[in-house]
Amino acid sequence: MGNSWTELAESVLEGKELTDEQALSILNCDDDELLPLLDGAFKIRKKHFGKKVKLNMIINTKSGFCPENCGYCSQSLVSTAPIKAYPMVNKETILKGAEQAHKMNAGTYCIVASGRGPTNRDVDTVVSAVTEIKDNYQLKICACLGILKPEQATRLKEAGVDRYNHNLNTSKEHHPKITTSHTYEDRVSTVSVAKEAGISPCSGVIVGMKETKEDVVNMARSLKILDADSIPVNFLHAIDGTPLEGTDELDPRYCLKVLALFRYINPAKEIRISGGREVNLRSLQPLGLYAANSIFVGDYLTTDGQESTKDHEMLQDLGFEIDYAAMPIG
Repeated sequence: MGNSWTELAESVLEGKELTDEQALSILNCDDDELLPLLDGAFKIRKKHFGKKVKLNMIINTKSGFCPENCGYCSQSLVSTAPIKAYPMVNKETILKGAEQAHKMNAGTYCIVASGRGPTNRDVDTVVSAVTEIKDNYQLKICACLGILKPEQATRLKEAGVDRYNHNLNTSKEHHPKITTSHTYEDRVSTVSVAKEAGISPCSGVIVGMKETKEDVVNMARSLKILDADSIPVNFLHAIDGTPLEGTDELDPRYCLKVLALFRYINPAKEIRISGGREVNLRSLQPLGLYAANSIFVGDYLTTDGQESTKDHEMLQDLGFEIDYAAMPIG
């Protein structure tokens, strides 16, 4: 069946879209077919990105105090997880993070804040920091501040924010089982607001939240329709004290099949292996980059990543190279 995965990859490169049956066959792929499947994904990835890998670093500028009830999140109203909670940090803290991102060879610096959406004061802080970051470092800036108002999006764009992240997280059908404090449409709308302001859209998913394989296919298709430039694929790292505490549905091989699916459906887009990479892919992390072309370095919002030196070693061992062409986004 190895030839079938090659043929499927070639049809994708010719511009053909996967049928639902083909998409599900990727997720249901026998483990013995995993390497041919990834070989097909790599053919697509190499066509668009060569052997380059984009590095991203995240800073959590506001932690906890979130009124939303997202079942996966340790910062939400319904979580009892023992996390550090703090209000919006100052500009100097954000600038120090940018300096660290620069030292770690990250091309994109992600400024993230908890909450339903930013206050105008939060936007003031981010705008002030971004203006200075742009003067000092060759970094793309991605902001992730929650549900965004059009005027806020305009201010972020004018300050130099390149990309805005607002994840769909799951499928439209599964969304009410994950949160009820906002709708799936609220998330789609925020991505649209960013796009209308001229900011590159970043939107992704969290896999492993008791969704079906059909849900995962729908997620990948929805992001294709949304035309997200960057797609973070998170794998649930269930945190004690959250509604999804104890959920453990994933194994490394299935995670690789998910990454392959997203590459086959979104061939020319940045696919980023994001939260939960270390605990879910484990020793198979390097194989993920045959489908994906981007990773986070350093820690996540409330969970630890692996040492950035190990990530750099992984890329070197693979024969891949860091993508230093941080500007412009396209």
